[in-house]
Amino acid sequence: MDERNMCASADRPLETYLKGLSMEVSHNRMITQENKCGYGAQGVCCRLCSNGPCRISKARPRGVCGADADTIAARNFLRSVAAGSGCYIHVVENAAKQLKKTAAKKEPLKGIHALDRLSKLFGITGFTDWDRAGQVADAVLADLHKPIEEKMKLVEKVGYPMRVEKWKALGILPGGAKDEVFNAVVKTSTNLNSDPVNMLLHCLRLGISTGIYGLVLTNLINDVLLGESKIGFDPVGLRVIDPECINIMITGHQQALFNHLQEALVSPAAREKARSVGAKAIRIVGCTCVGQDFQVRKDACTEAFCGHAGNNYTSEAVLSTGCIDLVLSEFNCTIPGIEPICDALRIPQICLDDVAKKKNAEYVPYDFAKKKDISEYIIDQAVQSYAGRKDGAFNAANCSKALERVSDPTLKAALTRVLLEVGKSSTGRVNPMAQHGYPNAITGVTEETLRSFLGGSYRPLIDLIVQGKIKGVAAVVGCSNLRAKGHDVFTVELTKQLIAKDIIVLAAGCTCGGLENCGLMSPEAAELAGPNLKAVCQQLGIPPVLNFGPCLAIGRLDLLAGEVAELLGVDLPQLPLVLSAPQWLEEQALADGCFGLALGFTVHLGLPPFVTGSPVILDVLTNQLPDLTGGKLIVDTDVSSSADALEQVILEKRKALGI
Repeated sequence: MDERNMCASADRPLETYLKGLSMEVSHNRMITQENKCGYGAQGVCCRLCSNGPCRISKARPRGVCGADADTIAARNFLRSVAAGSGCYIHVVENAAKQLKKTAAKKEPLKGIHALDRLSKLFGITGFTDWDRAGQVADAVLADLHKPIEEKMKLVEKVGYPMRVEKWKALGILPGGAKDEVFNAVVKTSTNLNSDPVNMLLHCLRLGISTGIYGLVLTNLINDVLLGESKIGFDPVGLRVIDPECINIMITGHQQALFNHLQEALVSPAAREKARSVGAKAIRIVGCTCVGQDFQVRKDACTEAFCGHAGNNYTSEAVLSTGCIDLVLSEFNCTIPGIEPICDALRIPQICLDDVAKKKNAEYVPYDFAKKKDISEYIIDQAVQSYAGRKDGAFNAANCSKALERVSDPTLKAALTRVLLEVGKSSTGRVNPMAQHGYPNAITGVTEETLRSFLGGSYRPLIDLIVQGKIKGVAAVVGCSNLRAKGHDVFTVELTKQLIAKDIIVLAAGCTCGGLENCGLMSPEAAELAGPNLKAVCQQLGIPPVLNFGPCLAIGRLDLLAGEVAELLGVDLPQLPLVLSAPQWLEEQALADGCFGLALGFTVHLGLPPFVTGSPVILDVLTNQLPDLTGGKLIVDTDVSSSADALEQVILEKRKALGI
């Protein structure tokens, strides 16, 4: 591809690799889609009825029905937050169902400590671990299915007590999570709610139910099902892909659906199938958030997991290596751009959840009762695909020998790329990105493992902050996009500036995939930190950016903040802690942001949400909200001024605490 038609990437080796491909990827399409609709960007385009689409401007301040910019933007925003919340509720509901069925069948529970923790939170006792697990699952499912007028019980059991009291005072304790989503859709339909403040309060309720259930409880349920973690250092990037193995690239957010598969992949039967086609083993290649879920629990997983390759906008590169034999998806971040690459390279796709059904992919609905058969089918399809790749690689290897007679370097490079994309390998079965990424990124960080690392209490972290050795904490979370200065560019540059200011960064989401592949989660990154943070990192042997894993792990950051606040005897907004989603992408990120604002944190976005056409919404989020929840939204598209603004918030919090 012409490199002038490709957006930048903070991951320069990846950028160079993508520039050498002849196939189109998302990084190319970002350039062709540069011109954005101004009405859509401001959230003031309405197409709810056949009188529209109506577009609001100073010359046309109302739509045909009379809706103004505030009403239209609020409806659009609430619908997006509801969709994002619905995604997370779908994930936690499926996880709870898996826990309930596992308990009913008395199958192994890998995280008994996590079960003890949940049982204590919920006030559940039982004669066996399976009894308690079943009761935990029932409690979660019952709350999710309550009507909107019945408040969910677990919010008060899981939420930070001072925050729960604030939510009660504001009247934003959510009712049943699924009904909250349903009512948001109804509320925003034609000629119904036209009160932007009412709709924004509904967004906060959705944020709370999203955070407590979709984020916090999904993690803890998965800990019970899949096991907990240990802090360690592991390879990341496309280097984790071994072309001599049968490689299954996974995408999505629902690790609970892979519980049986990860065990089946290392069974004697699977090992024999791999050997029968000349492969060393069958491996899961992590990509998108579910890959980071595996990465967090790598110590608890089987050896089936080879490592995390990258985030959503790395997935096309993963496939183009020619070393992937099957794509297995079950939720979002599975971008449609992978479909033509899979078609071109004859890589089969299997989807386990109807909500993630991809074009030209086979739909194999996950069924707990049939999980053994499903795992065997996935293995057989991957083995068959590898056998075809092996034959293609053999032909490519023969052609590669012929290339030795080509003297012109430009022609040789072009022919090599053709072999890569048609024969699935440029020089036989070789990973062309075997040096991509880093060999020693930190993994396995959770609220539990970090506390354990600190000696069983967060008091040492507090002491470092009080002493000024760590100025404060920035949670850099969320997605990766291609619009905020390029692939992971805003995220990486902002993180560098924050750590240079002695602010430690905790990351969760696709941000981690970019930060670790750019080396900021390796111990050597301490050299980029300010002098005080650098000394702390070198003393502890850690990087200045800690990897909490998938976007779901934003819930773990909430738990960590709650424990620190409890030790200090303060409410969450008083902590020297800020949130940034510099490259937010999806509607789920908007639901995450509403949770952060409900918790009372300052939330920074590197791109504005689609509400800038509404003066009322902007006033509430930036001026009125601090007096309500304590939270505040900052939108800043400049890296340096964003870092300065976040530092200033931390300094103000420190001053208020007297440190």
